[in-house]
Amino acid sequence: MLKKNIYIFFCFFTYTLNSINIVRFIFGGSQYLSTLLMKIIYSICFIFLVAVTPFYAFGFQNVTQQDTMQVNKLNAQAFKLRQTDADQTIEIATRALNLAKKMGYVTGIAESYRTIGIGYSYQYDQVKAFDYYLNALSQYQQSNNKTGEAKVYNNIGNLYRDNDNETALKYFKKADNLVSNLNQASLQASIYLNEGSVYLRKGMYYNALFLLDKARVTFEKLGDEANLVIAEQNTGVAYFKLKKFDTAKDLLMQAHDSALKLEMSSSIAGIDLSLASLFISANQFDQAEKYIGEGTSYSQNKKINFDFQYTNYELEFKRKNFDKALYYLTSIYHQDSLDHMNAVSARIDLLEKKHTQDVQLAQNQVIMERQKNTRYLFWGATTAAVLLIIVIILLVANVKRKAETNNRLTELNAEVSKQKDDLDRINHHLEEIIDERTKDLQTKNKKLSEYSSYLSHQIRGPIATLKGLMNLEKEGLVDKNECIAMMDKCVSEIDEKIIDMSDMLHDPGRTTVSSDNL
Repeated sequence: MLKKNIYIFFCFFTYTLNSINIVRFIFGGSQYLSTLLMKIIYSICFIFLVAVTPFYAFGFQNVTQQDTMQVNKLNAQAFKLRQTDADQTIEIATRALNLAKKMGYVTGIAESYRTIGIGYSYQYDQVKAFDYYLNALSQYQQSNNKTGEAKVYNNIGNLYRDNDNETALKYFKKADNLVSNLNQASLQASIYLNEGSVYLRKGMYYNALFLLDKARVTFEKLGDEANLVIAEQNTGVAYFKLKKFDTAKDLLMQAHDSALKLEMSSSIAGIDLSLASLFISANQFDQAEKYIGEGTSYSQNKKINFDFQYTNYELEFKRKNFDKALYYLTSIYHQDSLDHMNAVSARIDLLEKKHTQDVQLAQNQVIMERQKNTRYLFWGATTAAVLLIIVIILLVANVKRKAETNNRLTELNAEVSKQKDDLDRINHHLEEIIDERTKDLQTKNKKLSEYSSYLSHQIRGPIATLKGLMNLEKEGLVDKNECIAMMDKCVSEIDEKIIDMSDMLHDPGRTTVSSDNL
């Protein structure tokens, strides 16, 4: 897996370098774009490293759903076999543990430790059970799995149930406090069941019955037949201790039949032990012997065997078979001595184990704090990477906006240049028009000048003649008819001059007066 990941990272690094070279080649002519895109590629590489490195730092593995389901299935199978074959429970849960460790599946590791501990507890190997429970508790605490923690506290309480009631209740209380904030009806009922068993051992039978009844109701609702058998068994024992033999017998027989149906070997042995005691107290010795024999065959640990030895002693003593009673009593004495020595040794080992586990828990707490700080660093780096991505996106958007602005400015410059060219052409055309108009005005001015000269020289003469004729006629120096004829001639001459002047003004090609009119 590690080699494969290194190969993937090497390929990504090579691809990045090639991308940078391609960018330099394509945008070699544009230093700005080349530099910008290279910065973006370097930023992507940095983000990739920031995002990937924590996963390797935390040891994350590619855990598939199928793998986790396999671990859960093995643990469930092992747990189901706890009362039938504790050896199989330990073996199957160990397989689940090895598989979960390979995957780094923390919840699977914790549950495997817990299930192995349950297997050892059914074998009455309390030291090993306690060791595995503490390992499970550590794993559950690291993953902040409150349900798992409650289950382990419940299991540890069961270890102390037979010899330290107060410690057992302390652990059950811890489990109860955790479960009260969770929606775990089955686990809550299991805690009620175990607390009821402790009160049963303490002789507080009504308190025990109260808790056991709550557990039975929940197990019936959930259809949990296995735990319902244990609840009925303990309830039957409570009624037996209260001398309510008929009720006790009914409950114990009902639990016995259900345990046989479910093949719950451990429960069958315990129920047979209770039934044997019940029948001994009722002087039904054959029935008691029957259940002692059956229970012995289903017994899975030395504690139950010891209890059956003591029950055999009680049976033979009530039968007044004192030789057999003495035999069983002697066996019990030797066994009790051995058990006492083993118990002392086991207690020393247990204390040593507990001390080791306390040290381990302290170390785990330190590791958890480090992992917590590392997680803070991881999220900080992730936040920085996200902010960097946002900055890159903003930079890219800004560059795009600048490029669009530059393109727009280029278009506007082209439009302004075009308009300037049009204005130049218009100005040139206006200059030509002005020149043409100027020439036309010059021509007209010349004609006006000629017209003025014409008036001065051509028209004033006839007018002066008319004035002279008028003066002569007033003085009577000329004949009236002759004067009128001469005046008519002058008027005709003036009219001809005016017509000629009009022709001159309206004929652009004519610049002088006709020589006939001079």
